[in-house]
Amino acid sequence: MRNKLEYPTVFIIGAGGYGSMELLFRGHTHWTMYVLGGICLCLIYAISNYNKLTIPEKWLICTVAISGAEFIAGGLVNLTLGWEVWTYSHYPMNILGQVCPLFSLLWLLLCIPICPLCIKLKVVFNKLPPYKRDV
Repeated sequence: MRNKLEYPTVFIIGAGGYGSMELLFRGHTHWTMYVLGGICLCLIYAISNYNKLTIPEKWLICTVAISGAEFIAGGLVNLTLGWEVWTYSHYPMNILGQVCPLFSLLWLLLCIPICPLCIKLKVVFNKLPPYKRDV
């Protein structure tokens, strides 16, 4: 591992960023959204820095990854635990009220600026000295 703080740092940025976005647009959030935001940014970070994909492929794969993470999290926190953190049940073509095409499109639009930022963040981590274990 090059830097043991790379993914924890990305997770914290994603958690704070998504939680802040929810507070800004919805006026409230739930602690699970911080966790989901951190996981999603780690996914975006990994996909963005996979060099065998074109930029549009990265956007699409990130969108699918976010929607998939949202569906899994929704299945757990909303459907299984009944916490009712969010529902897309009033949007057309939703799947069990946990994901819908409109929000997947919004995730795609969000990936367009975030993917290049993740690539730049990787450059920052690559400039840090490598992690060395104590002998």
